[in-house]
Amino acid sequence: AHRRVEQRRHTSGSHLSTMVKVTSICCIGAGYVGGPTMAMIAQKCPHISVTVVDISQPRIDAWNSDELPIYEPGLDEVVKACRGKNLFFSTDVEGAIAKCEMIFVSVNTPTKKTGLGKGKAADLTYWEAAARTIAAVSKTDKIIVEKSTVPVRTAEAIEKVLKRNCSDAAVQFNILSNPEFLAEGTAMTDLANPDRVLIGGKIEGQAGTDAVDALAEVYANWVPQERILRANLWSAELSKLAANAFLAQRISSINAMSALCEATSADVSQVAHALGTDSRIGPKFLNASVGFGGSCFQKDILNLAYICECHGLKEVADYWYSVVGMNDYQKSRFVKRVVSAMFNTIRNKKIAMLGFAFKKDTGDTRETPAIDVGRGLIEDGARLAVYDPKVSDEQIAMDMEGMTDNITCYKSAMEALDGAHAVTVMTEWDEFKAYDWKEIYGVMQKPAFVFDGRNILDHEGLKEIGFIVYALGKPIDPFLKSAEGA
Repeated sequence: AHRRVEQRRHTSGSHLSTMVKVTSICCIGAGYVGGPTMAMIAQKCPHISVTVVDISQPRIDAWNSDELPIYEPGLDEVVKACRGKNLFFSTDVEGAIAKCEMIFVSVNTPTKKTGLGKGKAADLTYWEAAARTIAAVSKTDKIIVEKSTVPVRTAEAIEKVLKRNCSDAAVQFNILSNPEFLAEGTAMTDLANPDRVLIGGKIEGQAGTDAVDALAEVYANWVPQERILRANLWSAELSKLAANAFLAQRISSINAMSALCEATSADVSQVAHALGTDSRIGPKFLNASVGFGGSCFQKDILNLAYICECHGLKEVADYWYSVVGMNDYQKSRFVKRVVSAMFNTIRNKKIAMLGFAFKKDTGDTRETPAIDVGRGLIEDGARLAVYDPKVSDEQIAMDMEGMTDNITCYKSAMEALDGAHAVTVMTEWDEFKAYDWKEIYGVMQKPAFVFDGRNILDHEGLKEIGFIVYALGKPIDPFLKSAEGA
């Protein structure tokens, strides 16, 4: 795969452009995207030295330890096989930038909490700080790869920051957009066998085309050429926001149907199956649930809608805002079901919450529905007993700030369920399906309620044991109807 460096003339003048042969990569940001992505590149490209840098010493220490800071199936094995050979984790941000040809920027771009665009626009504080550091340190040409989810035309703004802050006018910066389409819980298989790798650059000019080719060559070590897509910068940036918006919209659509199914005694699983067998629609992302979570869906939709507003496209913005509105409605609807089923009073009742992560096979709690559902239950006076196999007590305390007096975290599900009036299933962990629910029934208060926010349990089996069951989008149990005065 080693090709000699090619020299070509720039279209914009006589400056000789070099198609870089990448031998050293640096990634700024050692989080959910940066860590796994760089580990995969290191594994698939033993000839490339990969350094992941972060200003957080504890985070880097964790990456260099036996207890990695994030849980992702398959990640441990890859990191431990490559670490110290061609994969390094360091806090020496400037040193890593100086010696590499290609820099991935994978920093956090949360939704703004204050100021213009509050609650909608992306906060680019960390991105801009990274760009200023790159500019200050760089003495040679750099290809800069946007990995963070960013608003459309971010590259344009970042390019200005780079050019104005670099002391050496001869240094060229080429910015690429290479959005990640990873799903947490399956990130390593997604990286090893991606549906597509999208690379956006200024392909109108030679320098931009060269930069895109250089990154494409890295991926070509394990990704077939036909799956490496090239686009202009803006299309690539927008594709990421659009992909997440479309996926979230499917979830909100099936969740909207789940409310109608309950009202009409239809079964949302049967409806979803009928939809999924239509080849035009397909079966994915049609599981009704208590709501979507994760670091990207809500953030990216709000960002997309805000960009639409900024361009005067109010109707388009409102359409996307409604997807988030439906998600909020689903969570509040779930809380109302719990309260009304339990005779409209949950004050001082122990309610077990199985699962806190936003989905199975990850310890990530960002935007998890469990937060809003938990808050709703506590506001009504409940005492929450939380068990999640991968989420730490500290993380739950941070997410439920101000409400921790009403929350106890348990190391086993049985402890959380002991003496509980009800159990709410918030995450679709496989282990919940394997529990001995007869034994659980024995330790719970009666009547014992199960509120399945993920539709993963055997509802008929639970009813036979004696549970009163609420399953999202399924015909309502007669007991629940009478409790609600329906």
